[in-house]
Amino acid sequence: MARARILVTNDDGIASPGIHAVAAALRALGEVWVVAPDRERTAVGHAVTLHKPLRITKMGPRVFMVNGTPVDCVNLALAKVLPGQPALIVSGINRGVNLGDDVMYSGTVSAALEGTILGIPSMAVSQEGENKFRFDVGARYAARVASEVLLHGLPPETILNVNIPNVPFRSIKGVKVTCLSRRRFENPIVEKVDPRGRKYYWIAGTRKSWSRRKDADHEALEHHMVSVTPVHLDTTHHDVLEQFKAWERPLSKPPGRKTPVSPRPRRRLRA
Repeated sequence: MARARILVTNDDGIASPGIHAVAAALRALGEVWVVAPDRERTAVGHAVTLHKPLRITKMGPRVFMVNGTPVDCVNLALAKVLPGQPALIVSGINRGVNLGDDVMYSGTVSAALEGTILGIPSMAVSQEGENKFRFDVGARYAARVASEVLLHGLPPETILNVNIPNVPFRSIKGVKVTCLSRRRFENPIVEKVDPRGRKYYWIAGTRKSWSRRKDADHEALEHHMVSVTPVHLDTTHHDVLEQFKAWERPLSKPPGRKTPVSPRPRRRLRA
């Protein structure tokens, strides 16, 4: 029986120890191919390179780097590097968590999203930490989750966003299936002055989290549990579609016809 083919990528770059830790752990599950950016591409989101040529450089057996984004890496890996479609794409291990609204900006998560768009089961893995990261812990749990995905598959248009707390393996309390929390920054724009007296800015600040509902991802990490969040590609707010259908008629009127103003006060749309 042929071994499963697994593509590994990230947004921290080919030199990140996180990608090599997870690749090593996944080799117990199948044939691992690594295709990653040539340098750090943190927070590039779902960016695709359209205005410069892309180059693939072989770094070793089944290890390649690309001078592009994580999404570029997935597309080039599938089209030009791998000998066939992988059974799984794993993006990570990221240096730092990708919780809640972080998934909108994360290159790590976007690589997994691209894999899902292309019809391949995909997961993103991130490791909590600041100066020191326990990638050995993250790699062990990434392999556990990957084995379940290979065994059971994933629902259509769904990725798994996995976050591992910054504690030793023996201190992990378990795995929790979670929802996305809300993430915000205090003082997100830091203003400074250069030696010539001109202002410049860093997008930074202190992160804070609060939950949309119970079982949020950041709460799992606070309790030393691995967070596994299923994220769906379809971001349509289906619950309010019927409310917006009332807009169809006035918005569809031909040019030149005035839309009558309702004498009744407008109701606010329900969240």
